[in-house]
Amino acid sequence: MLVTKKAPNFTATTVMPDNSFKNITLSDYEGKKVVLFFYPLDFTFVWPSELIAFNNRIDEFEKRNVQVLGCSVDSQFSHLRWKEMDVNKGGIGNIQYPLVSDLNKSIARSYDVLLEATPATVLLEDEEMETSINGTVTIRGSFLIDEKGVIRHSVLNDLPLGRNIDEMLRMIDALDFHSEHGDVCPANWQKGKTAMNPSDDGMRKFMAEEANNL
Repeated sequence: MLVTKKAPNFTATTVMPDNSFKNITLSDYEGKKVVLFFYPLDFTFVWPSELIAFNNRIDEFEKRNVQVLGCSVDSQFSHLRWKEMDVNKGGIGNIQYPLVSDLNKSIARSYDVLLEATPATVLLEDEEMETSINGTVTIRGSFLIDEKGVIRHSVLNDLPLGRNIDEMLRMIDALDFHSEHGDVCPANWQKGKTAMNPSDDGMRKFMAEEANNL
């Protein structure tokens, strides 16, 4: 489990919003939140709907000071070709967030989203490290990383199950609210709704007033 842990850092070739190629490093984004999401492959089925849905909400992410990064095990050239293809023909259009190339699958491996990977232990400078070998494509993994580079939320979907992008925005709002006020966000909490003071009295008060609205 990666939630509450430092997000595995990486440097990789990336297709930028202006379609240029650039090596980016995850730690370069410390100081702002990052949504890192993995998808299986370019030029396939459910995936373009998710990438376009993220892009349709990119202003909402930017208003929250969140950098969106998409990642798959395709090359940067494949990413670019997919961006250049018209949406009506199965492409994703000129989406306005970076697409990371993980051709050697090292990023997917470090986030444990690689399908059919076999767990393995390697020895590095007299220290054992848990990793994996082999693997094909990634499942739909989404990670919310805070300003300090710590993973605060993650969700993993099997291949046929598309993501709810609005739910990621809700998680960002909940994290922001908790960081600012200290209260915790109950089930189905939405921005502007009542939160819960993290105490016995706070819990009882919230349940007495809001239980029927959950």
